[in-house]
Amino acid sequence: MEQASEASRRFQALKRQILDRVDLSREVPDEEMQELIDDVVLSFGREQHLALNEKCRLKKELFHALRKMDVLQELLEEPGVTEIMVNGMDGIFLERNGKLMRWEKNFYSRERILDVIQQMIGACNRVVNESQPIVDARLENGDRVHVVLPPVAVNGPIITIRRFPDSPITMERLLEHKSLSREEADFLKDAVRSGYSILIAGGTGSGKTTFLNALSEYIPGDERVIVIEDTAELQIRSVENLVRLETRTSGMEDCREITIRDLIRASLRMRPSRIIVGEVRGAETFELLTCLNTGHDGSFSTCHANSTQDTISRLETMVLMGMELPLQAIRRQIASGIDLIVYLGRLRDKSRRLLEITEVTGMEEDQVVLNPLFLFRETGEVSGRICGVHEKTGDMKNIEKFQRAGFMSGKKESVVSGSSKRTSDPSDCLLAVL
Repeated sequence: MEQASEASRRFQALKRQILDRVDLSREVPDEEMQELIDDVVLSFGREQHLALNEKCRLKKELFHALRKMDVLQELLEEPGVTEIMVNGMDGIFLERNGKLMRWEKNFYSRERILDVIQQMIGACNRVVNESQPIVDARLENGDRVHVVLPPVAVNGPIITIRRFPDSPITMERLLEHKSLSREEADFLKDAVRSGYSILIAGGTGSGKTTFLNALSEYIPGDERVIVIEDTAELQIRSVENLVRLETRTSGMEDCREITIRDLIRASLRMRPSRIIVGEVRGAETFELLTCLNTGHDGSFSTCHANSTQDTISRLETMVLMGMELPLQAIRRQIASGIDLIVYLGRLRDKSRRLLEITEVTGMEEDQVVLNPLFLFRETGEVSGRICGVHEKTGDMKNIEKFQRAGFMSGKKESVVSGSSKRTSDPSDCLLAVL
């Protein structure tokens, strides 16, 4: 403990020496900052008789502390890391290749964590402080950041960073990872092109955002798409006529808060072909259902849920967060606005799978009626890897949009009728393990 404290004091002293030599009257480029760091570290290294590798490490850490994200920079540059969790001074945890683990490094001080937080939040014009201690933001590369400060966070400043790949994961890559079957991908491709409205549901970390990105590949390129998010993270590249809207918190120069509800209302005046809402969590669900029922076919969104059936209950509850409406009226909005629910899950081997595709067929005795179309069924395990089959369990009932799009003749008819089952092949699991 004393050694760590001494290292912290030494590091802070070197940082102050560098900052004392920086000309604050102008913008100092990275190259000049690197030269200042080199001079200070070389001088310190001669006094303390530091080895070459120690001096190199010190130079790197000082540059990251002064110009990057301090100790987190190393993790932000590592491709295999998908989640970074800073629990104040109690430690840094990460998810690497689907496994949670503790990192051996930590911040030198609580003050440095706060500096890094302000650097992250300030870059996207957001505010976080004791009076507004919770905030969502994004890094320059698109990674999502969630911050909670004391006194809400009891054990110190908390940072959670959800990292995304530099290039979006395509549907082909999801097929390679056995996340879904080719038949399911073909069905969803035709459903998107035909204008079916799709809600992607699942638990935390089940891959909802990734799947929405992949699904957006199938949107026809000549359409106008409005994307609405709390924090911009979707990477839609197949649409040229794309408008991206992001919410704004209050507190920035006395600015009024702009919510997802506000953005959904505004988007209806922008002549959208489709509206994509990154995620619904509360009262904005009513606006989403409204726009799904006003002719904007083919719109997408995501929500947290424990099952396909639970998704309906979640939507009902979220609508009631914003206004008192009869439950029957809410269910009719759901039944008429949402065509398909895609339910994703994260299995015990940490793999992410499409578990169910379900059609919302309408109302029956005041209940929303669901028609399961595809289902993932486990068949066993090989070397810790879950094996299973994606079965087609039902036929599409509301096929009018398929018919209008011309997907009901020839081979396309198999997309919405007939039954099939992907044969369980143990080699699938063996290939996945290898």
